[in-house]
Amino acid sequence: MRFAFKTSPQDTTWTDMLAVWKAADDIELFESGWTFDHFYPIFSDSTGPCMEGWTTMTALAQATTRLRMGTLVTGIHYRHPAILANMATTLDIVSGGRLELGIGAGWNEEESGAYGIALGTPAQRSDRFEEACEVIVGLLTQETTTFKGQYYQLTDARNEPKPVQRPHPPICIGGSGEKRTLRTAARFAQHWNFVGGTPEEFARKRDILYQHCEDLGREPKEILLSSHVIFAGDPKATAEQAAALAEVGAELGIVYLRPPLDPGVLEPLASALRDL
Repeated sequence: MRFAFKTSPQDTTWTDMLAVWKAADDIELFESGWTFDHFYPIFSDSTGPCMEGWTTMTALAQATTRLRMGTLVTGIHYRHPAILANMATTLDIVSGGRLELGIGAGWNEEESGAYGIALGTPAQRSDRFEEACEVIVGLLTQETTTFKGQYYQLTDARNEPKPVQRPHPPICIGGSGEKRTLRTAARFAQHWNFVGGTPEEFARKRDILYQHCEDLGREPKEILLSSHVIFAGDPKATAEQAAALAEVGAELGIVYLRPPLDPGVLEPLASALRDL
């Protein structure tokens, strides 16, 4: 099993977040670092502090040299996909080809409503997400992109220069919706992230993803399988949680570090995980 870590920019300070990333950049076990893309904290008081994910990630790219990086995940309704494709291209360039493009259909009603950003029904979110993935891939790979959809319309749209990674940065799709999200992942993703849950639930969702791959003529092994692994202060318990997920096919464990962020936990955590 391979390992990564996640630090959401909520209920923390830039100084603490930066310290964790700089320390992790020197620990080879952690191959990537992840943030989230929300404007309000989640899993805590939503009136608390929350820094913007893509801005912090861009700054972290300049403070590190080795770690790959991405958002788990960007709700596609927050930004027009053409803008997001340009952002992703730029960050891939300034990071030297280290971007993982994490995207999803979106779900947070509170912040969407407060900001006046239309979230829509589950069916509308899925339809919009499917269109957005097509738009993003087109702009990252083609000289011009023309697209006529229900939600997005592009005419001879350009995105230059192209990303460092070819044909484009790996697309990580997060979510477990069985009929639509997992099918979209089977169509577009190089990486699927399981938000979290039991190993049995992971295995069930994995099998549904693989069935969608078969239906679409996609080789399942082309998609990296990852899961969040919650760190609650005990490295040994975290390693046991990761091991159980590895037994059912999870290839990348993304250890979620909750505030307060402390770089001192990284080496004991890495030591506990190395045997996996």
